[in-house]
Amino acid sequence: MNACRKARLSYGMLRGFEAAARQLSFTVAANELCITQSAVSRQMQTLEEQLGVSLFLRTSRRLELTEAGLTLYAAVQEATQLLDKAVAKLDAHHARAELSIMAAGPFASCWLVPRLAQFAQAYPECSVRVETANEMTPLARSGNDVAIWHFPPGAAPSGAVKLVDDEVLPVCSPQLAQDTRRPLNAPGDLAQHVLIQFVPKFSQRSVVDWFRWRRQMLLDDMVPLGTLSFSHYDQVLRAALDGSGVALGRLPLVSAHLRDGSLHAPFGHARIVTGAWHAVSAAEGAARKHVRAFLEWLRHEACADALLEQGPLCNPTR
Repeated sequence: MNACRKARLSYGMLRGFEAAARQLSFTVAANELCITQSAVSRQMQTLEEQLGVSLFLRTSRRLELTEAGLTLYAAVQEATQLLDKAVAKLDAHHARAELSIMAAGPFASCWLVPRLAQFAQAYPECSVRVETANEMTPLARSGNDVAIWHFPPGAAPSGAVKLVDDEVLPVCSPQLAQDTRRPLNAPGDLAQHVLIQFVPKFSQRSVVDWFRWRRQMLLDDMVPLGTLSFSHYDQVLRAALDGSGVALGRLPLVSAHLRDGSLHAPFGHARIVTGAWHAVSAAEGAARKHVRAFLEWLRHEACADALLEQGPLCNPTR
């Protein structure tokens, strides 16, 4: 390598040259760059010395570019355009819209997350963040744009967008349902099986999901073969899919498994409605483009789900 290699040209000098070559005036270029005319003149002199060529023809009336100056100006213009495009891309990246969602853990893991890629593909310029919680938190305090919660009948706040009804019914793996030693012909047969329980905590109080269903089915006094308890609903589903016992399936969250046959509803009529899932947004958030788009997407997905659920989701009582 040549030890006498020329010094790298500074960006400041090239920026000054681009302005002077475009304006054909050191004075106008100086005003544009917010520096003095003498500073621009010194920069051009240094640039010519480093390159070993004259870039300007200096006359009493105006500047003119030499052949070398025209060559350099074309190259600097091309480089400037590339830099401008790169900066514009960086600006666009930092200006990405952000959408923050809070959702109850079961709904987030079993319903929202499997579908979220579709929203991301439709709105690639929007960054989505999902936060899960067991207990309802006011939007103003959480700082999120949208919240998705389960509300009992008649308890949803004004302006909430209803997504899907929440029906619950026992579900298990097909292998367990076909076990002739412990048939599942009627709800009372659950006494011969392990019940998989969803036991989240609300305000430090544990809530067991089988309670209401057993009471409505007049099975308060039934003693199951055993119980498995989990604090996260996706763990409940995993245990049911693995054949560990019978879980209480929340229909919007298990409908895909019922349709593809990986879960079985041994007594499909034995279901109760516990409420519905709703989306809530702050008034100021609902005015934002991507919040509106997300709420509309949620409604569309919920409607599509409802149409699918009209099909043969659950197996009839045997």
